[in-house]
Amino acid sequence: MTKKINLLANLKSDFASGLVVFLVALPLCLGIALASGAPLFSGIISGVIGGIIVGYLSTSHLSVSGPAAGLTAIVLTAITDLGAFNIFLTAVFIAGLIQLLLGFLKAGSISNFFPNNVIEGMLAGIGVIIFLKQIPHAFGYDKDFEGDESFVQSDGQNTFTELFSLLDHIQLGSFIITAISLTILIGWNKIDFLKRIKLVPPALVAVVVGILINEFFIRSGSSLAISGEHLVTLPVPTSFEEFQNIFILPDFSAFTNVKVWIVGATIAVVASIETLLCIEAADRMDVQKRYTDTNVELKAQGIGNMVSSLLGGLPMTSVVVRTSANSDAGAKSKMSAILHGLLLLISVLAIPALLNKIPLATLAAVLLLVGYKLANPKTIKHFWKKDKIYQFIPFVLTFVAVVFTDLLKGVALGMIVNIVFVLIGNSKRAYRFRKEEYKEGDVIHIDLAQEVSFLNKSAIKSTLNEIPENSIVIINATDTVYIAHDILDLIKEFKKIKAKEMNINITLVGFKKAYKLENSEGNKNTVTIEHRYNVMKRKMEPVLKQ
Repeated sequence: MTKKINLLANLKSDFASGLVVFLVALPLCLGIALASGAPLFSGIISGVIGGIIVGYLSTSHLSVSGPAAGLTAIVLTAITDLGAFNIFLTAVFIAGLIQLLLGFLKAGSISNFFPNNVIEGMLAGIGVIIFLKQIPHAFGYDKDFEGDESFVQSDGQNTFTELFSLLDHIQLGSFIITAISLTILIGWNKIDFLKRIKLVPPALVAVVVGILINEFFIRSGSSLAISGEHLVTLPVPTSFEEFQNIFILPDFSAFTNVKVWIVGATIAVVASIETLLCIEAADRMDVQKRYTDTNVELKAQGIGNMVSSLLGGLPMTSVVVRTSANSDAGAKSKMSAILHGLLLLISVLAIPALLNKIPLATLAAVLLLVGYKLANPKTIKHFWKKDKIYQFIPFVLTFVAVVFTDLLKGVALGMIVNIVFVLIGNSKRAYRFRKEEYKEGDVIHIDLAQEVSFLNKSAIKSTLNEIPENSIVIINATDTVYIAHDILDLIKEFKKIKAKEMNINITLVGFKKAYKLENSEGNKNTVTIEHRYNVMKRKMEPVLKQ
């Protein structure tokens, strides 16, 4: 039975965190819509639906949904190929239906197979991306505020060349506002007096101060004044007719178009994977260690995408940037995500002109801190100390691949490396020797593990090939539950052919009837003698040491 959650129980902290997420989400919604080649307001619609509807239906306490940078390339290509945005909206509706079906099929359980080192590597990589991508905006270089989170950008630049480009476009007023905003954000929780003012989030203070400073620059005629291209840009409808035109309906006459279904399926798969990755990350961020029902999450995302498409919105996923900002701001429940959606809705309807005064430099300062906390050097040290090979290497490779490619490729590489390490570890654990170094005439024990699969064939084959002539080999399968046919055939061939050629006395012990490999009845004395020898040796060791 699902525990009933009181959404108003932590309203103070959730309102503060919801406000922070709203400030972060607003320019991202617009930027992603711009990068996707879609109407600007479609990003806002997706953010509102992701906050209110998905936020309410989801069982995640920290996750925040909205338009995702990871879908921009798919959306841009799809709109071009399908020829019209309203036809594309039909594909988004189909994607929502597929996600809803995946939720009922319990496909969300695949998230349980994402290793922690891959999730942490993904988060650290995204943290570095957020940090690097915000540096240009912190210095007032905002020509491409498009929510492009890939290393190689859609404009032909990459993360590093963009950093070099900003040297010729530094806007001093933006830099001053970034510095003051960072001072407020970092210093707020270090001053005892300010720490007690919990109702006022430092991000809101930074935004208000940023607006006031820029207004002072403008009114005083200073060269430091920040112009429109360095501010938040929201569409401001001047009439009811203009407001109506903001909403675009899907063209359901394209429902039978095969291309539309292919686009819908592509969006459903990519959005679902990104969502499940983000949910795993969100659960790891949760200080209360609450777990999300991923099947319910897929259903919530499906319904969200269907509603978004009906109103002219972009497809959505659970998004790491907004979720990280939500966690960092102290969110306690999903009420924070719902409030961020409500604030988006109210603000774009009631005060778009005021929001258009917010400097992007202030929002960059908020995201710089979010990025740093995600890519905290302590995380790298943690995995280095934990295990320098099996934990650290997949973590670092995921981290680097996410930074230099994209989220899905980075996670895929981390998963592949983890699987390779599992196979290597499995091959080593398939059996063990009682005697690691052996020579001609020794008694060699090979004890098989509970499960011996075809993956262990190479290692066992190599071991049997290295056994010297005139040895005594005891292969013990007493503890096994499963042995693959490949391994059984290998042992049979060794016993019938190579053992005879090299005068190796082989004894099989504990093999079940189902294996169709007879135990060695004639060599019981070998086992008994060896057992007695080992017992005697253990008893004599204390005496010999004296």
